[in-house]
Amino acid sequence: MPPTPMTTIVPPAFEWPLQFCAFVTVTTYVLSIVTSNVSQVDRLWTFLPTIYTAYYALLPILPKAHEQPFPLYPYVPASLEKLAEEWNPRAVMMLGLVTIWMFRLSYNTYRRGLFSLKDEDYRWAVLRTQLNPFLFQVTNLTFIAITQNILLFLMGIPAYIAVSQAPEPLATSDYALGALALMLIATEFTSDNQQYSYQSFKAAHLKGGQYDAADHWPGARLEWTAADAQRGFITRGLFAYSRHPNFACEQLFWWTINFIPILSPSAPSDIKLNYSITECLEWFKNPTFSADLSNPATWSIFLLLLPATCYSILFFSSTPYTESITTKKYPGYKDYQRRVGMFSPFGTIEKSIWLSITEGSTGKKAIEDRVWGDSVKGKGKAE
Repeated sequence: MPPTPMTTIVPPAFEWPLQFCAFVTVTTYVLSIVTSNVSQVDRLWTFLPTIYTAYYALLPILPKAHEQPFPLYPYVPASLEKLAEEWNPRAVMMLGLVTIWMFRLSYNTYRRGLFSLKDEDYRWAVLRTQLNPFLFQVTNLTFIAITQNILLFLMGIPAYIAVSQAPEPLATSDYALGALALMLIATEFTSDNQQYSYQSFKAAHLKGGQYDAADHWPGARLEWTAADAQRGFITRGLFAYSRHPNFACEQLFWWTINFIPILSPSAPSDIKLNYSITECLEWFKNPTFSADLSNPATWSIFLLLLPATCYSILFFSSTPYTESITTKKYPGYKDYQRRVGMFSPFGTIEKSIWLSITEGSTGKKAIEDRVWGDSVKGKGKAE
């Protein structure tokens, strides 16, 4: 059964991904209503970017539009048939990286218990108490279901840019960015494990249980103290340099994926943009670019970077809300915010210098002792 044409609504290259995105959006929203649990998209977060990336990377093995065996089965629209004639090494490499990312996130999601249909992200539970039922359902529909699913669809766009390029052997930029992506995954995996190790230690310490560092991954076998447990939140390991090293690496990973096709030797000639990538990069060298919003190249480069940009917007807008919850729960978190940067270690260096200027050496040391030492401000609640 051939799919219903969508060429008058969306670009042909996005026909199937948007059909699938619409299906997932409706399904997750309906399930959130039926189950009174809005974490349905959270459970799919680990898989959807991989599915959208795989769609473009695996075009050569997909059926043509008129051969689609059943609705929602991925197919190659007529406009992409030429791109489906050969494998694109760059797109396949990107799929490999995103698949590794998927396994890391799936493992952490499983370990946290979020795959359980009964589990719901604690932030949604808090938000539900802060909004009246009608406004919460508006948020559920517009942000949790629709906006987040559109964002996850966008994460497949870099693979589309890649398959639009000539299927040439991998270049130096591909190997360099691929290695960087793997390093970011490894760092994010380490931060996940350090967080899990800390939470395990805290639970054991506060509840009189047993904790064995040997049960945890290398890189997460830190020497936790009673003060760490009483503080209520992790401040050691990678978290001594960034309050959210996992969030930082997550954003950088997708920026890296976004840049792989952009920094490759060949420009995506099949993408209908006003300027080629080479011209866009040359445009960046123009010192007046920031004021020249009438230049079509402005919007071209923004479109190319839209996936990673939207992903970072999500983290920069949602992390302060997450921290507002933590601050209410753990009084000492405000000292942690004053001493350690939210994402970048450079922010931590800046905060160190600022505290030296504003608080003096004695005041700075007192704050650092509450963050890393045995002095604990307030007493956090056991989880």
